[in-house]
Amino acid sequence: MNTLVAVAIAPVGVGEELSKHVAEVVKVIRESGLPNKTYSMFTEIEGDWDSVMEVVKRATFVLAEKGIRTEVVLKADIRPGVENMMEGKIDRLNEALEEKPPVVEEKPPSVEDRIRQTLGRIRR
Repeated sequence: MNTLVAVAIAPVGVGEELSKHVAEVVKVIRESGLPNKTYSMFTEIEGDWDSVMEVVKRATFVLAEKGIRTEVVLKADIRPGVENMMEGKIDRLNEALEEKPPVVEEKPPSVEDRIRQTLGRIRR
């Protein structure tokens, strides 16, 4: 079942500089062979559920096996029959941003205009 996961795996209690630890995590993900993209706060991974979760497990344990307390934040989108969600979602968003809003043909009359029209009919 195709799954898109956004995961943040971070060490806890190792000081202020986390880059080298996070790099170890990202290396495991990149070497997995699954489509992935790393952003400032999350890494996205796409594939079937079991494969994605196995990569998340290996990436998590690369730190935990060194005795480092590890925090994992995970968000998953499971869409049967849909592939390439990582790119497809962004493509659809960009298309929506490019769409022009519908043109409003005529501004509806204001309350004052409607009152004037009504008074005009009454005076006739």
